[in-house]
Amino acid sequence: MNKPAPIVAELGRPETPAETAARKAASSKAYRSSQTVRSLVAALIATLAIVAVIVFAVPRGEPATTRTIDMVGIAADVESTVDSAVIVPDLDDFWRVNAAGLTSGATAVWDVTLAPSAQNERGFIKFAQAFDADSSWAPQRLNGTAATDTISIGGLEWDVYPLGDAGAKQNITYAIGTQAGDDYVLLYGSRSADSTAELAESLVPQIRDLSETS
Repeated sequence: MNKPAPIVAELGRPETPAETAARKAASSKAYRSSQTVRSLVAALIATLAIVAVIVFAVPRGEPATTRTIDMVGIAADVESTVDSAVIVPDLDDFWRVNAAGLTSGATAVWDVTLAPSAQNERGFIKFAQAFDADSSWAPQRLNGTAATDTISIGGLEWDVYPLGDAGAKQNITYAIGTQAGDDYVLLYGSRSADSTAELAESLVPQIRDLSETS
């Protein structure tokens, strides 16, 4: 004999099969929902724990320091190699040396790349001393551009190169050069004409000395 279904208090009668099914479905849904929330909370706690391990447990090194280039020492080596005097830019705190060395080839060249030390200053200037060369060498560095004008800086006459689109690929916007005895000195880069002229003027004493001893 089947046991009679229990009377549900709020209904005052036994549940119908449909009501029983609906109640069980609602209970199951509520249970699954609570499990989902617990899973999300557990996952969040686990993620925060992993982040904490990365932040606090992983060792962090010191910030990388800017590499110091011994331009004077390299210049001495270049002098010994080419058996000729080289011009060494006498820099103040405004500039830092990004590269320095001898470029070999048909014409040996003493190359120095300079950039402002301050983070809020932009641009660069490349200094090049081409040994046993004249202004006809400069277009090799300036995408074929030849000088079309001159300017006086520090009592010396400097050739001015109209770069235009020719220098765009190398980000070169201005270039000047002058003869230094048997060598040709070229300054070219993305700094302004005034900034380049200031650097050029600081080189004049060495250029004069080189001209007198050649």
